[in-house]
Amino acid sequence: MAKTVCIIGAGPAGLVAAKTLLHDAPGGDSFKVTVFEAQSRIGGLWPSSREDDGGLVHPTMIVNQSRHTMHFSDFSWSPDSAQFPRAWRIGDYLERYRQRYCNNANLRLGCRVIKADLVPPSADNSDHSWHVQTQSTDGGTEEHTFDYVLIASGFFGQPHIPAAAKDRNLDIPAVHSGQYRTLEGLLGDPKVKSGKILVVGGQLSGVEIAGTIASDISSAVNSPGPRRNDFIDQATGKSKFSVHHLTQRPTWVVPLMTPVNPAPPAPYFHPLDLGQQSLERRPPGPLKNTQGHIDVAAARRSHEVFRELLRTDQSMFSPLLAIPPDVEQQPFLAFSDTYMELVRAGNITISCGRLDSLSGSVATTSTSEHIEDIAAVVLATGFKAACSLSFLSEDIKNTLSLSPEDLNHTVALAFHNTHHPAVPNLGFVGFYRSPYWGAMEMQARFLTALWSAGGPSSSTLPPSITEALKSDDSIARSLALRGDPRASQFPMGDYAWLMQEFAKALDLDRIPHTVQMPHRSTGPESTGEMNILTTARYPARNIDAARMAEVQLSLSNMQATALECTRGRFVSRAIFRSLLGKWNLQRTHVSRHGEQPSGRFTGTAQFLLREGTAHGREEEFAKLKEESGDPGFEYLYVEEGEFVDDTKNLRFNATRRYIWRYVEQDDTLSVWFVKTDDDRTADYLFHNIELVEPDQDNGTGWPAKGGHMCIKDFYDVRYKFTFQSVNLQQWSLSYNVSGPKKGYTLNGQYTR
Repeated sequence: MAKTVCIIGAGPAGLVAAKTLLHDAPGGDSFKVTVFEAQSRIGGLWPSSREDDGGLVHPTMIVNQSRHTMHFSDFSWSPDSAQFPRAWRIGDYLERYRQRYCNNANLRLGCRVIKADLVPPSADNSDHSWHVQTQSTDGGTEEHTFDYVLIASGFFGQPHIPAAAKDRNLDIPAVHSGQYRTLEGLLGDPKVKSGKILVVGGQLSGVEIAGTIASDISSAVNSPGPRRNDFIDQATGKSKFSVHHLTQRPTWVVPLMTPVNPAPPAPYFHPLDLGQQSLERRPPGPLKNTQGHIDVAAARRSHEVFRELLRTDQSMFSPLLAIPPDVEQQPFLAFSDTYMELVRAGNITISCGRLDSLSGSVATTSTSEHIEDIAAVVLATGFKAACSLSFLSEDIKNTLSLSPEDLNHTVALAFHNTHHPAVPNLGFVGFYRSPYWGAMEMQARFLTALWSAGGPSSSTLPPSITEALKSDDSIARSLALRGDPRASQFPMGDYAWLMQEFAKALDLDRIPHTVQMPHRSTGPESTGEMNILTTARYPARNIDAARMAEVQLSLSNMQATALECTRGRFVSRAIFRSLLGKWNLQRTHVSRHGEQPSGRFTGTAQFLLREGTAHGREEEFAKLKEESGDPGFEYLYVEEGEFVDDTKNLRFNATRRYIWRYVEQDDTLSVWFVKTDDDRTADYLFHNIELVEPDQDNGTGWPAKGGHMCIKDFYDVRYKFTFQSVNLQQWSLSYNVSGPKKGYTLNGQYTR
């Protein structure tokens, strides 16, 4: 008779647990699965559509790991999907996954588990069971009995609000970062307000939400249309709002695309996790855990890895972001394409410290700094997981060593947070901070194998699981890390090591790449072929042909991306990202027509970030919205300065504007003219920027070219983009214009 399993939560963890119990139980065993989900939809954190804004994740948020990491082994993304999907696309992926693999599960939406009691063995049942009580959205309750309970409700139980922000008399709105959607939703009517938006919290969510809000302000101020009037000071034309970020410590901030090799001035780029999960960069032999307690030597080694990757200590963006070479504190990491340049541009101001108090519209920090003129507060202060276990009895909570105020080690569980030996028919999937999808899938496989064999104390356990449990110290490690000031940011364990340990316990092999992979670099520093870890490299045993085809497609997609990266794909994206902000501009103008001036221009060029607009490309824009729902970003380019022609004794102020656009679908970077009667609206295409394969030995950067025919006058456009790892260090732009009406050459140099 099939054993019954109650799964609590229908997010990624709950769905992969249901699929694994239904399809991957060893030896032909079977489970009868019921999934209870308190929301009216599946997906957990992940919204089901662009319009689904009731959850904890903004529907249009860009994820910080690529689709090559955010997938399950036997369900691939389509090859033309965005490398970093929007959040609602993750929800769509999960719905398709459910339809493919979970139709035989009894899915109960809008049904919350309010109590789960462990029932001791009886005359009718020699094993423990569970008595589960649920409540539907209409208030009705039901009673159920299950053999097993699997908790997959995630670590984001409820927002953590620091004491300094609780029950305060505020004149301003204050929300948790998971609630932010729009500026108007945060501020109310922006026409009658101004000031700073204070973001509190400096790890992943703090950096991401500060970058998001600053980007939203930039877009509101620099986009065409009447909305901008609500956000600008009518007297100065400048933004009424800015972001002030209160962070406890400097954090390494990594963009979503990183160099395949950071050394050359013309690097190739790939999604950051294709670099993070490159096994050829690890020492030979079995992997060792790089997370947990971080001593000084390990901290310095980790800092050096980031310093080598980024080729900066971050001081060029702000002294408060600088990480000195002798730092002993363990490193912290965040991901953002916009945060650093928005800090450098002044859109984000940083203070270091903790929030000490909030009163009226003033915040006081632990360093006694007073931050005044606050228009709103956004708390990026994490989540508490304890409420996700509220249905368990106090005895079981004590057995799990529940610590409600510990946001990282809320419970202490065995074998990489899968179970507790004292409660053998209770399991966990994805119940830790920042779980990788591959690790969740491995947890589900481990529990399926464990329960199929009779539990952790069974004499029929496979030898590999018996050995894994014998040497496991997960509970002791979790308890030791509580309150440890040197605990790593993600103390559960690094992803590659976790995958190795689960695979060893499950006696699974990591399958090889199916093509010859490129090298990161050539010469003495070469580490050999890329060896990139993805979930698809650990397929389940004895899967059918259809599932294996999905595995192979995922593997093929990743391999194709790795190969395309070494041919220049994503360089345009890296250029576009790094243009954000202000550049110093020196340009010479040499006319071949004596009556026209020749001279030099000195000034600045600003790339002002905003959401993509349709003007000038209405048909293409509609197609982008329909196919991907993601028109991307663009820049309003504003050039201002003084032109001097000493020969003709001319001196005058000059300005020009363009729109710069990047489209990921075809990896194109383009420049557009603005309308003569509306200098924020694109008119028509000036030119596409076509990259030219560089000579990696010339040490000068990525060449590019473009062209434009203006009636009978031709613009021959040349660029050179010089990188220092992820960041543009400098770039140049030249025009050679020839024709019956025009004849001149421009040579411009852009530096920070």
